[in-house]
Amino acid sequence: MAVPRPLRLTSTLHDHRVTTFELFFDLVYVFAFTQVSGLMVHAHDAAGVAQGLVVLGLLWWTWAAYSWLANEARADRGLLLAAMALAMAAVFVVALEIPDAFGDGETGRTAAIVLVAAYGVVRLVHIAVYLLAAGADRALRRQVLISLGAALLPSLALLAVGALLGGVIQLLVWAAAWLLDVLVVFLTSLRGSWRLPAAGHWAERHGLVVILALGESVVAIGVGAAEEEVSLPLLAGALLAIGGSIALWWAYFRSVAARAEHRLAALPPAERPLRASEGYTYAHFPIVAGIVLAAVGVEEAMHRIPLGEPLGLFGALALTGGTSLVLAATALFSAVVARRALVPRLVVGLALLPTAVGIAALPALAAFAIPVAATVAALALESTLDRRAQSSGIGLEEDSAS
Repeated sequence: MAVPRPLRLTSTLHDHRVTTFELFFDLVYVFAFTQVSGLMVHAHDAAGVAQGLVVLGLLWWTWAAYSWLANEARADRGLLLAAMALAMAAVFVVALEIPDAFGDGETGRTAAIVLVAAYGVVRLVHIAVYLLAAGADRALRRQVLISLGAALLPSLALLAVGALLGGVIQLLVWAAAWLLDVLVVFLTSLRGSWRLPAAGHWAERHGLVVILALGESVVAIGVGAAEEEVSLPLLAGALLAIGGSIALWWAYFRSVAARAEHRLAALPPAERPLRASEGYTYAHFPIVAGIVLAAVGVEEAMHRIPLGEPLGLFGALALTGGTSLVLAATALFSAVVARRALVPRLVVGLALLPTAVGIAALPALAAFAIPVAATVAALALESTLDRRAQSSGIGLEEDSAS
C-alpha cells in the first residue's frame, strides 16, 4: 500500500549534508544548555551539578535521537520537518522548566511534571516518525520498536515517579531513568539493524553541537564579566577564557574531527552504525558535558577575578573537572573512531582533576590560567609528536591505510 503524500519522507543519500532547518532546530538547545549551566551556578553545590548533568543527559538523548532520524530522512522536507518543529517546541518547554524542576513544594513538582510530559512528546514523536522513515525495511522497524520503544516506556514511568516524589529521590530516580534508557538502547543495538547512510552529515552534525556547547562557554564569559566593573584583571580573565575556549575548539576540530569523519566514511555500511554509536552518540556526551561544566567554572572565575578572591572549590572543580572531561572524552572519541591514541591529552586530563583542591586556594586569575595552560601544553605536545610521526612516514602510512 502506498504511503499518503503528507506522510512521505525523503531518504538521504551518502553525500547528504546538514540542512538549514537542522541548524535552526539546534538553536533551542543553545537555550537549554544555558538553562543547565544556570541551574548549576544557582545551586552552587555538588547536588546542583548532578541535577544539571542529569537534565543535560536527557537533552542529549533527544538531540542524538533526532540526529539518527535526520540521517535517515531529510529534516527540511515533509513530515520530518513538521515533526522536528513540534519536537523543537517541546524541547523549549523542557528548557523553560529546568530552573524549577528540582525545586521544593508545588512549584517544583509542577515544573518537573511539565518537563517530563514535554520530554515524552519529544521522544514519542521521534519513534513514530522513525517507524515511517524505515519504509519497507522490517529489520529497522523492529529495531526501532525493540531499542527505542522498550527503553522509553519504563524510563518515562521512572521520570514521572521522580517528578511526583521530588527532593533527593527525584535526582536519583531521574538518573536511573536516563541510565536505563541509555543502557537498553546500547545493549539492544550491539547486533542491530540501524542504518547510517551519510557519514559526512553525521560527523558534521556532531561538530555543530560541539560548537553550540562552546558557544555556551563564550556566553559564560560575558555573563560573568557583565556584572563587574571593567578592570585590567577582568580583561585579562576574559582574554584567558577566550583562549581556553579556542583550546577546546582546537582539541576537537583541529586534532580529531576530520580524521574521525574520514575513518567513519571508509567503514563498510554494516559496521558504520555501531562505530557511530560508540564514538558519537555515547562519547560525545561527555565532550559536551565537559564544555558546559567548564563554562560554569569560567562564570565563577569571572565573578571572583575583579575581587582578587580565591577561585574556591566549586569553581575549581567545575573548571578542572570540565576541562579534564573534554580532554579524556576527545581522547576516547579519537581512539574509538579515528583509531588514534592521544596520550598527552589523556594524561593531562586524568592528572588535572586532582589539582582542583590546590587550585581552589589560588587567586581566581592564577587558578584559571592553570587548566588553560595544561590544555595548550598537551595539544602542543600532540602536534609536535604528530609532525615527527609524519616526517618519519608513519602518518602517511596511516592515511593510506584509512
